[in-house]
Amino acid sequence: MTICEQSLSKPSDRPVYLKLAAVTMVWGGTFVAGRYLAVGLSPLLAASLRFLLASVALLLFIRMARTPLVRPSPRQWLQLLLLGFFGIFFYNLCFFYGLHYISASRASLIVALNPAVIGLASWLLFKERLNRAKVAGIAICMTGASMVIVSRDPQLLAGGAGAWLGDLLIFGCVLGWGVYSLFSKELNHSLGPVQTVTWSILLGTGMLWVTCIARGEVSVAAIAQLGAQQWLSLLYLGVLGSALAYIGYYDGIRKIGATRSGVFIALNPLTAVILGALLLDEPLTLAMCLGGGLILAGIFLCNKPLARAWKKGI
Repeated sequence: MTICEQSLSKPSDRPVYLKLAAVTMVWGGTFVAGRYLAVGLSPLLAASLRFLLASVALLLFIRMARTPLVRPSPRQWLQLLLLGFFGIFFYNLCFFYGLHYISASRASLIVALNPAVIGLASWLLFKERLNRAKVAGIAICMTGASMVIVSRDPQLLAGGAGAWLGDLLIFGCVLGWGVYSLFSKELNHSLGPVQTVTWSILLGTGMLWVTCIARGEVSVAAIAQLGAQQWLSLLYLGVLGSALAYIGYYDGIRKIGATRSGVFIALNPLTAVILGALLLDEPLTLAMCLGGGLILAGIFLCNKPLARAWKKGI
């Protein structure tokens, strides 16, 4: 066991896995919430409202914690602009426009590629070690996620008019999230997850609103016509799915790395299925259960220190 693995097996680090599981479960509901908003708002306005709420929530959190925003250095400003562009601006344009063309289930199937993209990019760009256990864990997670999603909606692979464009846009989410995950390492250590997330979201929100205003898509009438369900979706996306979840995810990256944090994203479709069974009386099939088991096994395998800690008794 290496020194790094020993440190990750300490009891004080074990809550990281639970936090990442909770974060990715929250993200499991964002596709459904985004689909509700895609009906009544333009994609750009929906994304702008989502991150306006996220920005307000983060600033309130910082104020209550009595930790003022730090002033980044010129180099940190450039890094934060990169994160804000790809992780907030680009990702959310792809996310909301993509959901205009394809279903939430089909979108989540594409997003299940995230662990593989993050793992491969970590290996190519940052020479992060990808041992057999990590590669097998990522592959098993992707297989399990695919089983869960396809068994939930067998027709989604057929697609419809414009499905190719929706697929391409949602794959843009995967690329944008890869950049947001991989290029945060230095900032996470120098500024910390809260400051990094807050500044990147504030900058990305500014980009969204400038673009929204320039395109003439700010509509007070459309906002006024939003129903309770859509406002709840916005609050879910902004406060839980952005402000709090992003901080938890970045904290995980800081402690265990992008590849091992990214593999938890495979829990998204499993969460959606469980919530559907509990809240909407949707059926649970054998394929869903098997897929869920594969997801958990893949995460367990990819995070070998977690497996060692589990054997010792958490």
